[in-house]
Parts: sequence; structure tokens; C-alpha cells
Amino acid sequence: MQIFDRYQKKMQMPAPEEALPGRPDAIPTARNHFVSGRPLKGPWPSGMKQIMFGMGCFWGAERLFWQIPGVYVTAVGYAGGLTPNPTYEETCTGLTGHAEVVLVVYDPAVVSLQDLLNRFWEEHDPTQGMRQGNDIGTTYRSVIYTFDAGDRAIAEASREAYGRALAARGLGGITTEIADAPTFYYAEEYHQQYLAKNPNGYCGLRGTGVSCPLPSA
Repeated sequence: MQIFDRYQKKMQMPAPEEALPGRPDAIPTARNHFVSGRPLKGPWPSGMKQIMFGMGCFWGAERLFWQIPGVYVTAVGYAGGLTPNPTYEETCTGLTGHAEVVLVVYDPAVVSLQDLLNRFWEEHDPTQGMRQGNDIGTTYRSVIYTFDAGDRAIAEASREAYGRALAARGLGGITTEIADAPTFYYAEEYHQQYLAKNPNGYCGLRGTGVSCPLPSA
């Protein structure tokens, strides 16, 4: 019964009074991207845009995006919860409310937001709620956090389009959260570009096999 209760607890967002207190200062992380050498925290070239994606374990998700031409830099971290400056161990308790996310900084002159959204929808299963495959808990929920109203509208239109494609194949409804970007807390250095440092490491990305039709811009 206790195991079941802990399982159920990890599937629910914590109430403010339940959330871990965190800390006032950022936890240490890497200064530069392990693959490109570019600064993880900027400054970035003029004209770059940002978006955050959560699609389960952030190791595989980050590798997916850093390989796309036009993506300037990626970083993994925690967002969408209550605890300031959480550690990985704290997020794993389910008592911070954060999702594991990838911050994607990209050049819109080279790769469009719609193309990035296409990869997001097709490379994971956005119908699973508070889990992704065997990774269970609020930490692994599907999210898109945008930095301006126009990008949020594009993301919401893509959700509608992909939802119709999934329904046509008899699959469940999308549970992906789309919201304005909250604070992004950088994860610890060893998580940054983890699969470049550990090529045989765990990657939990599993798509539905349904292609995403691009909606009109």
C-alpha cells in the first residue's frame, strides 16, 4: 500500500505547502555546451529565439534538438514547478512540481518553430499524462513553454493539428501542457549534453509513429 501511495503521489502536482523549499542561489552547472562550446547562459547572437520542451527524460530530448541545423545551443533544466533552484534529487521526489525540460535557442532564419514542434510531437508520446514510458511522475510530463504570444499560438495550433492526426489513428488525447515560459533552472553539469559524454546512456524517447501535419502559419 505504501508503494502504491508513493506512486500515486508522484503522479500529482504538489500543493504549495507540500513543495520543497529549494534555495535562493542557482546550483552549479556547466559554462559551455559540451558539443558546440557555445555559452549555455548566453550571451547569444541577436535574432535568436527560445523555447522549452519537456518530453520525458531530458537526456535524449536534448540530443534530439542539438542535432538540428539552426539550433544554436541547448541546455537541460527544470521548469514549471514551485521549488526555486532545485537539485535533480529533489525533482525526483515529485515535491518540486518541475518538469525535466530542454531549453532550445535557435535561429528562426534557419529552422522554423513549426519544424521544431514537428520533431517534438513525433519523437515522444504526448498522450501519457504524468509519465513517458517507464519514466513515471510529474517530472516526465509533456510540456511546451513559449516566450511570446505568437509562439504560444503556433504551439497551440500544432497541438490541435497533431491531436486530429492521433485521433484518426485511434490514439488518445494529448495531455501536453502549453504555457508562457516560467523560470528555467539549469540542471547540474553532469546532465548537460549527457548523451554526448555517455553515448551509450539511457534514451527514453519513443514516438507514436504518427506524423505531425504542419498547420498553417
